[in-house]
Amino acid sequence: MHIRVERFLSDGDSTASEVFVDGERVCFGLEDERRDVKVAGETRIPAGVYSVGLRTVGGFHARYAKRFSAFHQGMLHVQGVPGFQFILIHCGNTDADTAGCLLVGDDVVTTHGAMRLVASVSAYTRLYRMVVGAAFEGDLTIEFVDLDLEAAAA
Repeated sequence: MHIRVERFLSDGDSTASEVFVDGERVCFGLEDERRDVKVAGETRIPAGVYSVGLRTVGGFHARYAKRFSAFHQGMLHVQGVPGFQFILIHCGNTDADTAGCLLVGDDVVTTHGAMRLVASVSAYTRLYRMVVGAAFEGDLTIEFVDLDLEAAAA
């Protein structure tokens, strides 16, 4: 199974994307901005293809095990990213809710000049249920594509 994150818009603080699973658009995403030099907790991961596993330790896992007890089996964990660790896919609405992770929501809007996601919990639940089995089996990849950079260069 394959998740594709197509980054289509960047501003000074965040990056918006569309998130697809096996070619079907499932939700939108929000990440930190692109930087040439990584700043911990403030930089999106580089474009590329990575594996996704389940992380069953840590604060996010403990909180989500309670919050989503009906289906939570571990945090979706993007692995093998050079120079990055503990990159998760989780709920959140703004750049302030991520430290390099991928947030998901049903829509992305601009409020007071800043991008934000709406309906994050419903998007997370839908995405998680679609992919958790593949992550558990070790058969889930994620690809980050920088369409925002192509658009800026055009």
